[in-house]
Amino acid sequence: MANGYQDYKAQSIMTMTQGEMLLLLYDELIKRLKMAKIALEKENYVLFDAAVERSRDIVQYLKDTLNFNYQISRELNSMYDFFLYEISRLSAGRKTEIVDELTPLVKELRDTFAEAAAKV
Repeated sequence: MANGYQDYKAQSIMTMTQGEMLLLLYDELIKRLKMAKIALEKENYVLFDAAVERSRDIVQYLKDTLNFNYQISRELNSMYDFFLYEISRLSAGRKTEIVDELTPLVKELRDTFAEAAAKV
């Protein structure tokens, strides 16, 4: 049964458009930031560290897959650098305020991509 679910999940990902995949990554990033905040509030530092590391991995992946043939990619690269810096601050400082500052920026960028994908 579990193997069937894994096959379904893999097939779902393989059939996604680039826009859907991008939104999925942003949704996962938002989820991990929320998870980090909750873990921090509960003083569960193992879960906090895992959520922060996964957040960092997602942003790094987004940064690594930019196509610099487009001007917007240079701007996104700077934004992703900022996100990585803030995630590093979050990891070092363990302050929920950083999550509170970063999450709306990620949501705004996600919503912008969702709007663009809907127009295409």
